[in-house]
Amino acid sequence: MIGNRGSKDMFHLLAMVLGQSETTLMRKGRIHLSVGIPTMGRKEILSAALPRIACQTRQPDEVVICVTSETDFEWASIAAMPFPVRVLISEPGSCRQRNHIIDNSTSDVIVFLDDDFLMEPSYLAHTEELFLDNPDIVIATGRVLADGILGPGISVSDGERLLETGKDIGMSQLTGFRPIYNAYGCNMAVRMAAVRQGNIRFDENLPLYGWLEDVDFSRLAAAFGQIVSADGLQGVHLGIKIARSPGVRLGYSQVANPIYLMRKHTMSSRHAVSQMGRNILANFVRMWRPEPWVDRRGRLKGNMRAIVDLSLGRLTPSNVTKL
Repeated sequence: MIGNRGSKDMFHLLAMVLGQSETTLMRKGRIHLSVGIPTMGRKEILSAALPRIACQTRQPDEVVICVTSETDFEWASIAAMPFPVRVLISEPGSCRQRNHIIDNSTSDVIVFLDDDFLMEPSYLAHTEELFLDNPDIVIATGRVLADGILGPGISVSDGERLLETGKDIGMSQLTGFRPIYNAYGCNMAVRMAAVRQGNIRFDENLPLYGWLEDVDFSRLAAAFGQIVSADGLQGVHLGIKIARSPGVRLGYSQVANPIYLMRKHTMSSRHAVSQMGRNILANFVRMWRPEPWVDRRGRLKGNMRAIVDLSLGRLTPSNVTKL
């Protein structure tokens, strides 16, 4: 069992809040569990990462891929999958694409993955156990064994080797979880009863890459239960740089999005100021000797443009679409 179950009264209360029957919350069978992947312009990465899902000890009941055009995926990459795969087409933007998956799902739990996130083989099995045993959990995020977003990126083959190494740490013993402020968007399992009850959606006012959309979504969902990090959910985020936001746009979002969420009251002022301060300082310090894979000058330029717009009263996340 992952974590401790609450009292019977807690089950009754959560059944009413989440709109589920007590027998559904308490059952020890299977839940309908799907994997949702928004993607754009990364066909090769998606085709390489998808076969890893077939290695899960608990197969998903469905994989839903949301693309922006038919050129974003290859039919051959999904033809041999041992589970149903649906492909949806949406307007571009990670928030819009995630919402399109939500609006076209009847699953109990959706595991949202970035197209370059590789799950350890027991990830979905642990997810099912976690959500069955702990009905007060509404979002769970996993432990990222390695995150290529912090460096030049990790190849699929290197990611697979890292997952093999992770097996040596005794996955069967990783049964704990702890409350956190927000899930990490590259891998987040979401209880859909809470989403439907609260009519929760990813904020489409955060365009393109949707910087900090995971924070906003998590804080909205927190009204319905726990947001946790679970030890048994492990994986590798490749952090592939293809089709990510240019430096100026990301730099603008690094300022505009925290301020927008602070005004919306889904991000505390402490978290927002800390987030902006870290990013601006890192961009300024590393601008003189930037990493080859990071456009520090572009990010700092975006930071400064956002600060100017803030002083002129015209700051909004959507301005990145004009940059």
